[in-house]
Amino acid sequence: MKQGHLSEYFSGVAIKHLSAVEADVLRSHQHEFNGVEALKRIFGSAQGRQTYSAKFVYLNDRDDEPVVADGFLTWYDARERHPTRSEHRLYFPTSSVSELAVEGDLLVIGRRPDGSVLVVVAEGDSTVANQVRWLFGATDLGETEYLIREDPETEHDRIAFASRVILEAIGVVVETPPDALLEDMLRRFKGAFPSTREFSAYARSTLTDARTGENPDMLLMAWMGREESLFRTLERHLISDRLALGFKNDVDAFIAYSLSVQNRRKSRVGFALENHLEFLFSQHGIKFSRTCMTENKSKPDFIFPSVFDYRSIDFDSSKLTVLGVKTTCKDRWRQILAEADRITTKHLLTLEAAISVNQTTEMLAKDVQLILPAQLHETYSPVQRMSLMTVSQFEEMVKTRQGSILSVE
Repeated sequence: MKQGHLSEYFSGVAIKHLSAVEADVLRSHQHEFNGVEALKRIFGSAQGRQTYSAKFVYLNDRDDEPVVADGFLTWYDARERHPTRSEHRLYFPTSSVSELAVEGDLLVIGRRPDGSVLVVVAEGDSTVANQVRWLFGATDLGETEYLIREDPETEHDRIAFASRVILEAIGVVVETPPDALLEDMLRRFKGAFPSTREFSAYARSTLTDARTGENPDMLLMAWMGREESLFRTLERHLISDRLALGFKNDVDAFIAYSLSVQNRRKSRVGFALENHLEFLFSQHGIKFSRTCMTENKSKPDFIFPSVFDYRSIDFDSSKLTVLGVKTTCKDRWRQILAEADRITTKHLLTLEAAISVNQTTEMLAKDVQLILPAQLHETYSPVQRMSLMTVSQFEEMVKTRQGSILSVE
C-alpha cells in the first residue's frame, strides 16, 4: 500500500455496466448476482457465508448530494458441498440505492482495506460515471464483463486534486497528511480561518519553486493542490479543537456547525480558483474586471479587458471576453448563458475531470468554450479534446485581443 494512491482506500475494485437482468436483480426481491466468478479475485473462494458491512451510494449529475444507504453483502458458494463444482453468489439487501438502478448504469464494488465494501451505482452516460471510470482506469470498459482492479498503485492511481474530488463524491474521505506549516498558519492567522484571498496568497507563497512566468496550467493546478493541502491541515486542527469542547447535547448546534464546515469547504474552493486566476492574469499583464455587474444584476466572474469597456456602447464587442469559473460544473454551467449579453461566446474554466460527451456537446451547441488545465485534458475522449482549450491558450487569446486594442489606439 502506497500513501497517496488508490490502494490506500481500495484493495480491489470490480466495475461493470449493468445489464437489464442485473438491474432487475438489484431492484427485485431476488437480491443475488449468480455466477460472479470474477469477484473471486476480490473476495476469494467462499468458505461458508462471508458477510461484509457495506455502504451503498447512488450518483447522478442532477443532485448535489448522493443517495446513501448502509447495509451488508454476503458472499457464498451455493455449491459448496459439490465435490467438483462451485457457484459463487453475491447477496445484498434492498436499499434506496438498489431501487434506483437501471440498465446501463455503472456498478462499482470496491473492497476497502478495513474489510468493508463500497458499492457505487452511477447513472449511465453521466459525467459522474465518466469520472468514476477514469478514476479506476476503466475508460475502455466492456458492455458485459467485470473489469477487476487489484491493489491499484500505478502512476494513474496517484491521488491528485481531480481524483480527490471524485473520491469524496463517492463517499471516500481522503486523508491529508498534516502539513509542517501548521504551526506557522496558527501563528500567522491567530488560530482562525483567514479570508479566502489571504489564504490563497499564503498558499502561493509556500511554493517557492513555482514562478509566475512558468506554464499557467501547471501553476494553477499546483496552487490549487497546495491550498487544498494547507486548508485541510488547518481545518482538521480547528475542528478538533471545537469538537473537544463538545456541544452539551445540543443537537441543533452540532448540526449547524457541521453545515458550516461543509459550506465553508464548498465556497472556499470556488473562491480559491478565482483568486489564483486573478493573480495569474495580473502577473501576466492581462487586463480584467472581477465580479462586476452587467445586465440584470448578473455578475460574471471575469470580464476582459474591463467592465467599463463592456458598458461602453462604442467599444468593439468582438474584443470583449467573458469568463465563468466553476470548480465543478454539473448543471450549473448554464448560469453563464445569462451573463454578459454583449458577448456571444461564453468561456468557462473548470477543474472538473471527464465531463460527459452529452454535456460537452450541449456546451458547444450553446456556444460555450470549455477551458481546463492541460493536465485534465487526458480525462476526456479524443473527440472531446479537439474542442477544449488550455489555460495557456485562453491567456494567449485574451492577450491577442488586448494587443489589437492597443494597436488601434
